[in-house]
Amino acid sequence: MDFMQQTTHYNSGTDDSQCRLKFVNFEAHENHPSHETQGLSKTHLVVRRGKPFRLTLTFRGRSWNPRTENLVLEIWIGGLSERIPVQFSDERSDPQCWSAKTYPGDRRSQSVTIHVCSPVQSSVAQYRLLVHIETTRYRRSYAVGTFVLLCNPWLKDDPVYMPRDAQIQEYIKSDYGLVYMGTHLNINERPWSFGQYEPGVLEACLALLQVSPQHLRDKDADYVRRADPVYLSRVICAMVNSNDDLGVLEGKWQGSYEGGVNPTEWSGSADILHRWVSSNCSTVRYGQCWVFASVLCTVMRVLGIPSRVVTVFNAAHDGDGNLKIQEFYTSTGEKLNLSKDSIWNFHVWVECWMRRPDLGAGFDGWQVVDPTPQEKSAGIYCCGPCPVVAIQRRCLRAPYDTSFIYASVDADVIRLIVRDGWVVDRKEDTKSVGQLIYTKSIGSDAPENLTQTYKGKNKEKPALYNTFLGRATQQSAATPMCMSSVSRMQSASMVGEGGESSPGLKVSLSIDGVPLLGESIVMSVTVINQSSSPRFLMEHLNAQLKGYSSNPEESFWKTHKEVQIKPGEVLTLHHTILHSEYESVLASDAIVSVAVVIKDVTTEERFLDTQEFNISSPQITIEIEGGDSIQMKKEHTVQVSFTNTFTKTLNGALLTVEGSGLLQGKHKARLVLLQPGEKIEKMVSIVATSPGTKVLMATFSHSKSPGVLSRSFHKVSVVTA
Repeated sequence: MDFMQQTTHYNSGTDDSQCRLKFVNFEAHENHPSHETQGLSKTHLVVRRGKPFRLTLTFRGRSWNPRTENLVLEIWIGGLSERIPVQFSDERSDPQCWSAKTYPGDRRSQSVTIHVCSPVQSSVAQYRLLVHIETTRYRRSYAVGTFVLLCNPWLKDDPVYMPRDAQIQEYIKSDYGLVYMGTHLNINERPWSFGQYEPGVLEACLALLQVSPQHLRDKDADYVRRADPVYLSRVICAMVNSNDDLGVLEGKWQGSYEGGVNPTEWSGSADILHRWVSSNCSTVRYGQCWVFASVLCTVMRVLGIPSRVVTVFNAAHDGDGNLKIQEFYTSTGEKLNLSKDSIWNFHVWVECWMRRPDLGAGFDGWQVVDPTPQEKSAGIYCCGPCPVVAIQRRCLRAPYDTSFIYASVDADVIRLIVRDGWVVDRKEDTKSVGQLIYTKSIGSDAPENLTQTYKGKNKEKPALYNTFLGRATQQSAATPMCMSSVSRMQSASMVGEGGESSPGLKVSLSIDGVPLLGESIVMSVTVINQSSSPRFLMEHLNAQLKGYSSNPEESFWKTHKEVQIKPGEVLTLHHTILHSEYESVLASDAIVSVAVVIKDVTTEERFLDTQEFNISSPQITIEIEGGDSIQMKKEHTVQVSFTNTFTKTLNGALLTVEGSGLLQGKHKARLVLLQPGEKIEKMVSIVATSPGTKVLMATFSHSKSPGVLSRSFHKVSVVTA
């Protein structure tokens, strides 16, 4: 790499015998493989802290004479600098300081190779490098360029050290992941391209640090603190959402996505980061939890912090911090929007691997970091890092945000039936929240079940907080939220406990099989009369469409009937929602909330049970000519098709194909009419400009569907020729 600038300071006149620097070779071809940074940048030397890297200095005229001239390197970040005298191999150096050494075989007639090593606790940043040639008579200085320093999970003394190569391969080097979505009864998976090897992604990640509020407020203090992965994770977590700063993504969960991109259309992080950088740090619209989490995972992996995307099914949002989630239903089973608490069918966050010296060794390991803006932590929209072990042990005062995250995976649910402003039944559910927690397995597309790492085997619930004995004192409490109408209902007299607590009836609701779009939804209500007398009952069954992160909308289907049950009888009531009864409201991966209320006509006791499930959609076929492994910069043909499996003709059929790093823009095929059994196809040519894993995405819709009818993803492995 040619030097960028040269400044000269003389104590006397010019001297042709003086040593002058001609150029510096940053030896990227050797340093990048040695530091496991291949592909991260074509314009910068990228190295890892605590591990030596090589620089070769070539001189003009004569070589450096170590007997009469001192060779000094100087590194700068912001207003901070450190001089690094070049030493010989037999001289001792302080491992807590930067060092530069040359060995006997490294000195040649016109050049010298220097081995530079940073302290293991160095700050993550882009550094400027100067070279000084000094004698008693003069000092000649050269600004020779920049290099990027990252965390080093291969190095035992680094706080992000991971012991197994397979872990590092999956959680640092892999640019491909899976996001689990849907409900715990019907799990969908979608591939995600983290894209850390896409051109410009490293630079975007560094830019995030440079425009953070912490950096803009005090650059030098920020640079110093960047040595700590705990600090880095909080800064990046806040910067992935744009709520408080110049962050990347704006969240939106309902309504129109006009003026931006529907979150379901993203399939990789690189496109999002490129848009943010190219728009001069203007927010990218729009994100939802899996998009926020996947972008955060990309940035952390680029910076050298092992990370993985984790999905919690039935994740609670505890708005008032009491570790309980309240849900309100009418006496006919329709869910009401009366509580600020909520349960997301799935929620996606990130686990980052690091030591926690602020808490003690017992809290090292995976830490939850959640960039989705829900509640403020220490005044900003970020969440974590929170030790997973603190959640399992219920140490709810451990920094950061442990009580909020604990509630996400283990809060109790209180379901209340309301009539005329009075609570007429109450049912407590201690099992449904955090029912399943998944991440992608190492080296495999199979899921790894993390539920027990969060919940353990101890079923005892904390009253609110267990005592935390660590040294850190910071913590976060979610902003309390309440509603006067909710308080009034809670204080109302109870007519009956209902549910399993009643000695008379036991009621359960189940969904038969996995509902598929275009087919009927079949449900069963089972009623067991545990009493010694017959019961006269009124059954109310209600179905509502809901977003995965929100409360249900108005009912789209309901039914009721009178039934009689004998003493000791087990009665099963079957119900069917026909396709014609839901086709106008349900689209791809739609989630349905169903509730049944059984009322004893004589005693007026009510018994509630609920289920939420997602609708699977027909698949789109994606086939790459020659297989799913393609060569970089070589054209490959892809055939995409959708077959109408419905019994009716679809008007205005539209098939769309796109893929970041493979295709420019969206490619579409249209048919005015798609008959039952007929196929719509689109042929596209893809060319990959960088190696790694990419994702092709295809969607199908028609003019009468409320949204995308089907969405499919296909993983593509790109190799160099």
